[in-house]
Amino acid sequence: MSEGTRIDSWLWAARFFKTRSLAKQAVEGGKIQVDGAKAKPSKTVHPGSEVLIRKGDEQWTVRVQGLSNKRGPASVAQTLYQETEESRQQRENKAEQRRMAHSASPDHRPSKKERRDLARFKRDNDI
Repeated sequence: MSEGTRIDSWLWAARFFKTRSLAKQAVEGGKIQVDGAKAKPSKTVHPGSEVLIRKGDEQWTVRVQGLSNKRGPASVAQTLYQETEESRQQRENKAEQRRMAHSASPDHRPSKKERRDLARFKRDNDI
């Protein structure tokens, strides 16, 4: 398998996507870059290739370590790539920001009067 593997198959085997068709849609949608260039689903990846993966709010930059066309256990899938330190740090920072934003939520549900006041405020201010 030293000749390479299709990027959509590799993303599925590395467990970034649940199905190969979802991986293919992400590649076609421009969410995947291989070695800094937008890829097509048939683009082959080789060990040492750098892959940028955007999925929702998450973003990974990984270096391909191994190749596989078949989806196996998660422990095997983790050996197919190595995430860069910068990417890991950015993901951890974003997760911390989400936790902090979530902790700033109110400690109770608004009462009926508070809901009416909020609705009146929104209506009067065109929000």
